[in-house]
Amino acid sequence: MYSFSNRMNEVSARAVREILKLTADPNVIAFSAGSPANEAFPIETIQEIMNEAMEKNGTKVLQYGITEGLDLLREAYLNHLAVPKGLSVSIDNIMTTTGATQGIHLACDVFLDPGDVVLVESPSFLSTLMLFKKYFVKCIPLEMDEDGIMIEDLEEKIRLHQPKMLYTIPTFQNPTGKTLPEERRKKIAELASENNVIVLEDDPYGDLRYRGEEISPIKKFDQSGHVILINSFSKIISPGLRVGAIVADEKILGKMTVSKQFADTHTTTLAQYVCAEFLNRNLLPEHLISIRQLYKERMETMLNWMEVYFPKGTNYTKPDGGLFIWAELPGECNTQELLKKAVADYQVAFVPGAPYYINPQDGRNFMRLNFSANTPEKIQEGMKRLSDLFSENHKF
Repeated sequence: MYSFSNRMNEVSARAVREILKLTADPNVIAFSAGSPANEAFPIETIQEIMNEAMEKNGTKVLQYGITEGLDLLREAYLNHLAVPKGLSVSIDNIMTTTGATQGIHLACDVFLDPGDVVLVESPSFLSTLMLFKKYFVKCIPLEMDEDGIMIEDLEEKIRLHQPKMLYTIPTFQNPTGKTLPEERRKKIAELASENNVIVLEDDPYGDLRYRGEEISPIKKFDQSGHVILINSFSKIISPGLRVGAIVADEKILGKMTVSKQFADTHTTTLAQYVCAEFLNRNLLPEHLISIRQLYKERMETMLNWMEVYFPKGTNYTKPDGGLFIWAELPGECNTQELLKKAVADYQVAFVPGAPYYINPQDGRNFMRLNFSANTPEKIQEGMKRLSDLFSENHKF
């Protein structure tokens, strides 16, 4: 009998796999996945760019590329995304990745050893929590208030645990939708420098703001090179392209380049070309206006019907952007058990809160709801089905 590595024994993709299964049934109204709306994809524009690429640069986009990424895309990212966000960086600080997920993998590869301590928001993105298990590190949860990480708790945990890394999603956090204020971002950058802590700033949702003022990334306030910013084109253009970007110190990117060479040699050149042209043709601003309007309507629809249909005493976030609403049901309930009945009996799905916590018991009453992937009409019907689920299966 073959035996798997200890590394693989530490992880389970069950939670993610179950989420994907729930979204596969067309009869289920799924608030479970973090998918963009199908209507948001600029299909005709992407097709035009691809056709032009094949006609004019066919051999180039079909050939091997350099591991750091296509210069055309790195320059476009620098000019259209990094500099406008206040980052004082050059093309040498930018690397293309196969989705933002690979950026997180690369950071783990070059920094984490078994037994290292990583600080994480509580709750935090479940896939990254599982990834940390693969690296045999100890995750320490950080307390959050309505604005995200509490600095006092962060300072205390740094003092007690001497962490190697802090993982944070500071803008429209997954799963809560919370956004960290600028003053806390500045303080995190200062603490990272003072205590030699790597900050892994995961920012896939920052451009999906529907109200309020823009807030600069933590990376803007980084004076010592301790902050690694990870971006993605998945939520703003297409997840199927699998293109992301890292902004980091040159020495860090050098190590990541070596790690990426072992992983996939380079990110798909054609997909990189599509993203570069999308930026260089200045298509992103108008596209963002369009999808922000689409998602804002859906978010407000969900919030409005939650007010009508959810049990009294339910607490839920009211984010300024992103893709998620985080709800805490009143009383003693188990959302993992409710999910089974939701899908089987009511044909509606959400993500239970437990997988987002280091201690799953902390998430018993919570659920994550995605609003981007369904029409307002389906959102209303889905909220009604959840109301029926709650009223018939639990006393609040």
